[in-house]
Order: sequence, then C-alpha cells, then structure tokens
Amino acid sequence: MFFRAATADPADLDRAAAHPADGPVPALPAGKVREEFAARRFRPEWTWFAEGPDGELLARALWWGRADSERPIALDCLQVRSSVADPAALATGLLAAGHEAFGALPLYNLSLPADWRTRPDLVEAVAWRREAAYRAGLTREIERLRFEWTPPAGTAAPTGRLAFREGTDEEFLDAFVRVSAGSLDLATQSELRAKTPEQLAREDMEFYLDCPGERSWWRLAELPDGTLAGLAVPSATPYHRNVGYLGVVPEQRGQGLIDEVLAEITRFHAAAGADRITATTDTVNAPMAAAFARAGYEVSEIRLVLEAPEHG
Repeated sequence: MFFRAATADPADLDRAAAHPADGPVPALPAGKVREEFAARRFRPEWTWFAEGPDGELLARALWWGRADSERPIALDCLQVRSSVADPAALATGLLAAGHEAFGALPLYNLSLPADWRTRPDLVEAVAWRREAAYRAGLTREIERLRFEWTPPAGTAAPTGRLAFREGTDEEFLDAFVRVSAGSLDLATQSELRAKTPEQLAREDMEFYLDCPGERSWWRLAELPDGTLAGLAVPSATPYHRNVGYLGVVPEQRGQGLIDEVLAEITRFHAAAGADRITATTDTVNAPMAAAFARAGYEVSEIRLVLEAPEHG
C-alpha cells in the first residue's frame, strides 16, 4: 500500500475529483471538487491518495482550508473503495500520512442526515470512519445540529426588550468572557478547562475576525437601561451567511432573551438579502436548539466532529 499527496498534474486532480462514493456517505460532485481547488480551499498537498501495488486508487482524503490558510482546517471528505476488506485500517494509514505531512491534526467534519442512526448502512459507514479517526488521534467527539433558515421562515419584529449597538474591542472582549461562563457548548467547556476565560475570549474574537464576515456587523445587546445582556456576532463562511456567535450573560438567562439576540442576527442577514443562513449547536445544548426552532431554523444535517483532545 502506498500513501501520497496529489500533485499539481491535471491528471492527478482529475483522479481526485472523479473518485466515486462507494457507500452511503456522499462524495462531493466532481464539479464542486474542481471549484474548491480553483478557490484554493482544496489543494494538491492537502489531497491524499491510497494506492495499491498496481496503482489502483483505493482511497481518497480531501482536507479543506480557507484560501489564505497555511494548513488545512478540517478533513472534508474520506472515501475508501468498497472492495477494501478493512476500510478502517486503510483509512487510518491515510489519515496518519496526511497528519504527518501537515505537522498537525485537523479535525474531521462528517456530515450526516438527521436519521443516520436508523440506517444500518450509514451506521456501518460511520463506524469505520470513527475508528480510523480515533486511531489517527482524533479522539474527542462532538455531535452538532446544523440548522438552516430560508426567507419563507420570515423574521421576528423587534420587541424593544433589547437594544443593539456597536462596541469597542474591549467591550466585546468583556462580553465574550461573560457569556462563556456556564456555557452549554461542549467545546467552550473543554477549552475553559485549559485556558482562562480571557484567553478563550481573545481566541474567539480572532476566529470571527478571520471569518469572511465583517467586524462592523457585530453588536452588543443591552437592556433598555444600558445593562449588558449579551452579544450578537453575525458572520459568514466562504459559501453563505451564518449565525456566528451569540449568547446571553448568566445573570440575564432564563428570560427568553436569546430569542431576541437570534432574531437580531436573522434580521441583519435577511436585510442584506441572504437567501440562506446556517447555524450549528451541540446536540446536548437543548435550549439553543429550541431557540433556533422557534426562529424558523430547520435541522438540515447532523455533524459528527472528531478532533484531537487539545484542538483549539
């Protein structure tokens, strides 16, 4: 068995684009793969093959990053041919080869239909991918709900319970710190076991500043008397608008204010002409999932996120 990165040779990129989906987990269409290469979100050095002794392509791994990323951010697609007797073992070797070349362990985002646990074929396909990811060092698992809003869902009118305004970096840093306390988000909980709230807040701000959304979109949420209630950070991906980051400070929770913050973000994107707004939350974060449902967001898929324990 031979593991290697793709080259810039057009024939290699053709192989990367045309690799079939042997199994129920869909592969990206060839045209979409080519678009990602053209945008530098896929790159030859981030595309890895497993080949047999005769050069037969047995597996493909596509890692994804932003156009300006130095290293890949996430494994986007992992496919092993159905003829392989032990797909977990082959995939483990492929992931390990990529990780060694990158000098890092990018997370693995596995997108699944909401009913995947009721489908034996998908359960089996997830099992060998999960096993390979674990063997390759991606041992922390988080399951997330991906929500989607479209214009027919409409937007809620402002109620006057909260006022939204722009703020300084110092004000947003304080808001990020305060909102993280008592968070139900599993990644936030994990990070706070290793970092101070201020360190995490600075990293969160840097992350959203690096996203395609604009800093000018961010808003502080305040009660009518000027008391901080939370924050709204509308954002975007390379593909569409998304909710980004939102939260309510601990002392103001339990009053339905998260609905007001989410409605502000939704109105903002809708006013800019967004035809789709996406959002994610952990499956264990029932209050946030309920808020999305009340706002007209529908679950579009489940995301199984596998990452290294120290992943930030």
